[in-house]
Order: sequence, then structure tokens, then C-alpha cells
Amino acid sequence: MDTQRGRASWRGQLTLRGVAIGSIGCVIITASSAYTALKLGALPWPIVFAAVISLFFLKLLGNASLNEANVTHTIMSAGAMVAGGLAFTIPGAWMLGLGAQFGWVEIFLVALAGTVLGLVCTAIIHRHFIVDNELEFPTGTAAAETLRAAETGGKTGVQLFSSMGVAALWATLRDALGVMPAMLLQLPIPGVAFGIYNSPMMLSVGFLVGMVPLLFWFGGAVFANFGLIWGGSAAGIWSVDVARGIVSSLGMGLMMGSGLATVAKDILPKVGGIARGLRDSAGADGDGAAQASIVTGSLKTDAGLFALAAAVVAVLVGFVLGLGPVPAVIVVLLTFVTTIMSAQSCGQTGIDPMEIFGLIVLLVVAALGQSTQVQLFFVAGIVAVACGLAGDVMNDFKAGHMLGTDARAQWLGQALGGVLGALVAAGVMVALVSAYGPDAFGPGKAFVSAQASVVATMVSGIPSVPAFVIGIVAGIALYWAKLPAMLVGLGVYLPFYMSFSSFLGALVKFVYDKVQAGRRAGLSESERAEKTERDENAGLVVASGVLGGESIAGVVIALVSLCTGLMG
Repeated sequence: MDTQRGRASWRGQLTLRGVAIGSIGCVIITASSAYTALKLGALPWPIVFAAVISLFFLKLLGNASLNEANVTHTIMSAGAMVAGGLAFTIPGAWMLGLGAQFGWVEIFLVALAGTVLGLVCTAIIHRHFIVDNELEFPTGTAAAETLRAAETGGKTGVQLFSSMGVAALWATLRDALGVMPAMLLQLPIPGVAFGIYNSPMMLSVGFLVGMVPLLFWFGGAVFANFGLIWGGSAAGIWSVDVARGIVSSLGMGLMMGSGLATVAKDILPKVGGIARGLRDSAGADGDGAAQASIVTGSLKTDAGLFALAAAVVAVLVGFVLGLGPVPAVIVVLLTFVTTIMSAQSCGQTGIDPMEIFGLIVLLVVAALGQSTQVQLFFVAGIVAVACGLAGDVMNDFKAGHMLGTDARAQWLGQALGGVLGALVAAGVMVALVSAYGPDAFGPGKAFVSAQASVVATMVSGIPSVPAFVIGIVAGIALYWAKLPAMLVGLGVYLPFYMSFSSFLGALVKFVYDKVQAGRRAGLSESERAEKTERDENAGLVVASGVLGGESIAGVVIALVSLCTGLMG
């Protein structure tokens, strides 16, 4: 692809036809994502699926560029994580019998507040995570590789789409046809969800992240599950239920400490330098696409707009949703911290535990003792939506950075898709609870809403305050020691089978590298360097295809489930 063409004006990348295609896709994907998140308690990233569909329809209209397709899929995928943020939190209020106290308006305002905060934060932190730190962002990388392969074809295209097809077929056999189980090698260990998640996507995440980061992630999982839960309960120190409360509190504390340390150590001291660098790069070629003046082209104007947006959200949260001024300010400030945590988590692992970040802020606000239970669900919803959208935005920015797409075009597209997604997601949520009733939501019900049931449980408070505080201190200390505290926290909090499955993917990468290194042993230095690059690219492309294939299958299955559910 021609470099100058890739760095074309953002107005040539955010096109009218792209907006139309992206908006239609956004409505469909948002609706299916809301249904899937409620029905299955899980939500696949729709970014790769949206990228393929966007490029396909743009090519039908002729003269499509990868940058236009990238911006179009940014619009298309934005609403999915907004829907996830709502579905992973708000149904908990229905489970507690609080549904009569709010309706579509309140749900939409929660989604809108989270969307605005997520957009403001990602515009500010974009350069830090995408350009300066160059985090992996596996899903964004997969989207970029998919678009490149679709454009160039050849061996790379065969590798990507073959692996994509195998992973999609695997997911279809598992989820749609029930031919294969979702879990393998499960063992009855008290309190530990031991097993291998039968997911090519989780293996590809481990492959893309690599062995060293996964050692910290998996180490946290082993310590929490076999040290605290199984070991502690077997020794009679505490019961399994108490141990689970300690582990969940510790995991949240570790991630919160990591987020606070990131803000204190890496964001606040560099605000001036980041702003100057982004201002100087505005309008330039190359990395100039990564600009802070992402809305108007003027850093001062954008800063004013972002401050105004945050103030409007604070007023919305404080007075319209009834939390009061102090909790409203806390929600806004901590949402900025948690969106940074979300960006870091997605960049390092490809996982965005948005409901966890919502729980953290919910618990802080609950400690003030000024909010009702319904308002606490609003808090969790706002933060989860902001973090979900942040994960989506940063993945899109990663793909854009790899392809040379203008960040302003992507951000504006994300804003359009996010607001549209807020409208659709709130409508789907209300339609489903109206059709099925609040008793249809919860474990063992028609809509399992697993994450929301955890939020409903946590509304009563932190299971172990000492463990939470220890986690915060440990997270700050680990981060200051330049160790990946966020990865350790994820390992502590997530079910063991997810960490174990990702670790197996990292083992595959380790073996793959060793085998390829052996094959290069007899080559000259120049030949060895050339083959090393080819081998690394081949591994990246295949892993990206595997990740994308299961994601696409998940979205298609969700669409079918939505249509079947509505017709039923």
C-alpha cells in the first residue's frame, strides 16, 4: 500500500458510505452483542468480523482503501462493548427486584455517560499506549493483519484465512452444534475451575502475548487458586467460600493498584510532554496521525471540549441519576483511572474485564454510604461501558497505527458508533426484560447474566477489605518495580481455566520459536535474519487468523441466536 495514500486526510477515510455501512453494522452487532452477553455470559470481540464485512461492502462499491475500511469497522464494532458494559452490570438490579425504579431513559443515560468518558480518556492516552509503549493489543493486531491479507492475498492471505476458517469451524462445532465440549480435562478440585477452555482464541491470545508476560499472569493464577483457595482451605485456614472472597478482593486490589501506579508514574508526569509531542505532530505524516488534537485539530480547543464533556457527565451522574456531587466527581475521576487499566489490560492480554473495573468503582462509591443500590448499579454500568469502549477504541487505534489510518477519523467514527450503540443497547435491554420479565435473568435462568449476578452480590460490599487493601499496595509496589501487576491481578481474579488455556498458547509459541530457530541454525547471518522475520510474521498471521475466526463465528452465532430468540 502506498504510504502517502495510507496517510491521506482523515476526511478521505471517514466517508459518507463508510458511515452508512458502519452504522447499519453497528446496530446489528450491538443488538446481537447485548443478547449474547446476557444469554451466554460472554462476549467475543467483533473487531475482526467488522473489519472483514466493512472491506467486503466497500469493495462492492468500488475504490476501497484499507484506511476507509478501518474507519468503517471502527464505527461498526463500537456499540458491541457498550452493550457488554450494560449487560454485565445492569441486570443485577433486576435480579434484586429493583427493576421498577428505572427504565430505558436511565439505562441510556448510563450508557451515554460511559461512552463519553471512554472517548475522552482514550483520546488522551492514545499516544502513550499505542505509539510510545507499543503494546501488543492482540485483537487490534489481528484486525490489521486481516485487512492486509485481504488486500494483498498471496501466501499470507492463504495462511490467515485458512487458520480463520479452521477456528470458525471449531467454534461452530462447539457452540452452535454442540459436537465438542467447551471444557476439557476438568478436575474436581475444591474451589478451583481447573480445566482447559476448548477455545482456539485463548490459545492465540497466549501465542501473541508470549511466554514472559504469561508467566506473571499464570503465576498469579497458580498462587490464587492453588495457594489461597485450595491450599488454604485444605489446611483448614479458611473455607473455600471465604478464600474465593479473599481472592476476588485481592485480584481487584492488584488491578486497582496497577492502574493508580500507571496514572501516577506514567501518565501525570508526562502530560505536558505528551501534549507537546502530540500538538507538534498534528497534521504531519508518519506518526503524526497519532495526535492529541483528535477532534478539532487544536490542542487547546480539544482540551476545553474534553473538560466540558467530563463536567457534563459529572452533572448527569450527580443530578440526573441522583448520586450527588461528591460520588459524581469520584465516578468521573476513577473512570479515567479504570479506562487506563482497561487499555493496559487489552494491550497486554487482549482481555477486557470491564465488569471488574465497574465493581472497583462501585465499591469505592458504596463505601461513602450515600448511594442506593440502584445508583450503585448505575455506577458499575457507567464504568463498565467506559472500559469496554476504551478496549475497543485502543484495539482500533492499534490497527490504525499499523495501517497508517488517521487517529482523528477513527476516534470520530468510534464516537458515532458509541452513541448509536448506547441507543440500541439500551433499547434491546429494555425489550428483553419487558418480553421475558426480570425473573428470566440470573444463574440457571433463560439469560444467565453471569457477570451481572456477581455485581449484584458485590453491591453489599467488598468480601475482604484487608485483601483489597493488600492488593492495592502490592499492585503499586509491583508496578514501581517494573513488574506487570495488571497481569498478576488478572491471573488472581480470572477463572483458572482461562489463565491455563492462555498459558498453553504461550507454550506453543515457545516451542514454535525453538523449532524454527533449530531450522535456521545452518544458515548465513543474512539468510537467518530474513527467515526469522518470515517465521515471526507467519506465526503472527496464523495466530491472528485463529483469533479472528473464533471471533467471527461468535458474532455470527450471536446473530442467529438473536433472530431465533426474537422469533421464539
